[in-house]
Amino acid sequence: MANGFGSMFIGVAGLQSAQNALNTTANNLSNVDTTGYVRQQVLFADRDYVTFNETAAISKQQSGLGVKIGDVVHTRDVFLDRLYRTTSGREAFYSATYEATTEVETYFQELEGQAFQESLTDFWESFQEFYKAPDDSIYQNLVVQKAQLFVSRASAVFSGLKSYQYNINTQIKDDVDRVNELGKTINELNLQIQKVEAGNIETAMTLRDARDLALDELASLVDISYNETTTGVVKVSIEGQEFVTELDYHEMKLKTDKSNGFVTPYWGYLSDENKEDYTYVFKFDRDISTENKNDMGEIKALLLARGDKVADYTDVLGVDKETYNDTTDMSVMLRAEAQLDQLYHGIVTALNDIFCPNVAASEYLPSLAGGGSVTMTSVGGTTYTVNENTLILDMDNCSVGADGKLPPQELFTRIGTERYTEVVYTDPVSGEAKTYYLYNEEDPNDGTKQYTLRSVSVNDAVIVDETTIPHLLQNGDVNQALAAALAAAWEQEGMILSPNDTKPYNFKDYYAAMIGELGTYGDVFGSHATNLEQSLLTVDNQRQTVIGVSSDEELTYMIKYQNAYNASSRYINVVNEMIEHLITQLG
Repeated sequence: MANGFGSMFIGVAGLQSAQNALNTTANNLSNVDTTGYVRQQVLFADRDYVTFNETAAISKQQSGLGVKIGDVVHTRDVFLDRLYRTTSGREAFYSATYEATTEVETYFQELEGQAFQESLTDFWESFQEFYKAPDDSIYQNLVVQKAQLFVSRASAVFSGLKSYQYNINTQIKDDVDRVNELGKTINELNLQIQKVEAGNIETAMTLRDARDLALDELASLVDISYNETTTGVVKVSIEGQEFVTELDYHEMKLKTDKSNGFVTPYWGYLSDENKEDYTYVFKFDRDISTENKNDMGEIKALLLARGDKVADYTDVLGVDKETYNDTTDMSVMLRAEAQLDQLYHGIVTALNDIFCPNVAASEYLPSLAGGGSVTMTSVGGTTYTVNENTLILDMDNCSVGADGKLPPQELFTRIGTERYTEVVYTDPVSGEAKTYYLYNEEDPNDGTKQYTLRSVSVNDAVIVDETTIPHLLQNGDVNQALAAALAAAWEQEGMILSPNDTKPYNFKDYYAAMIGELGTYGDVFGSHATNLEQSLLTVDNQRQTVIGVSSDEELTYMIKYQNAYNASSRYINVVNEMIEHLITQLG
């Protein structure tokens, strides 16, 4: 009888094990489309054996007690997980950079429908027309109109670039907030997993799935490293600094630049805000490359693409190659803004210098040629120290408008200053007083005093009366040489695209080279992004073969476990009939 009831227990064990296996399989099937779910696999094991005749030398006569579920495996491949997260971080970096480059191309071309390039061409053609008859008000008005259109289109592109910079800035804020949310989530899941698994009886599979999913997303935002402790806690570092610890997580904070509102992530727990001593999350002291293993994470790409300011021509013109490569050239937006503004600055200053030519003060005051200085006084009483390098209006050779006034009108004006300041110099020997016009040079520290997109407009005086455009010699004759110089200015090669491309360009070729360089960068970033996207897909497919749920495979398991359940049930019935027969018929 004991063996009979023992056989009954074996059947029950099989029945229970098959039932639990069916439940696990049903759970897999119900989560086929659940993001981040990892399939669970049942492993069967023998129950304990009952030993009879323990003193026997040959056979101890053991009897098994059936089957049990030894473990439910949470299937993951840690190597594929690390490869996936590394590839995801790099793909996100190049995708974000490529998106920024594409957006810049859109502002230059598609968004404005080629309007900027057309306005540049129209402006050049207006001077070809002006050359035909400089004293014709129709052609003078054409120059003014095309100048206004050129300024309008250039400003629209520049404003669009700035606006996109601030969009990137907002995206950085959102991404940093998301990083902090993920850090909090991982920390909370760590604590919950510890509680569930503390007794070494149950594996917190659902919680682990959620934590792995959070790590996947975090890896696309920043460069992470992580490891799991023996207690089941995952510790995470970002850019080499602790982020999630065994007990807590360190929030990533944002420092806001008061001058432009741009944010920069920093570690609050490593910084002293009162002393303005910040430990920034991202360092850019090394070239960004795969070899240096620092081309990872969307936030880093966005920070690089946005840059740290709104750039202008001073970020290209006169900057050495090393400085340029370590600053402006690292950022898609800074490079585009600086090169566009350099083109604008070059056109504006070239035309203004032809309309209103300057010479060194020593040309009019030979005594300055050997050094030294003199003092000149403005109408308002302000004194100016003038040396041999000080620029003044070339009064003997400049042209004038129909009004014949000096100084002549410039075509483009700065919002912060006039082109000239009228001053008087009194000769200390003869006592003769003579009027000069000091050129107010561009101030590299004051954008309102620079010929830049942020501070230049068409001169209101020539808008009101186009005949005030300089076109006459001071004796009243038409200055055809001036018109010829204006027409030829567009063909003069003198602008370089950057310290990396020192080939001299004229205005038209410069724009083509600028767009060509932008397109080249776009192709490179796009190619990297596409290749990494394919690599990421390949790795994910490999990972899914391990962690993914196949409905066909699970249905096969379900049929197997159903048959096992039926077999155990049938076995129990047979044993039950046998015991009943023994009791009723032989009892």
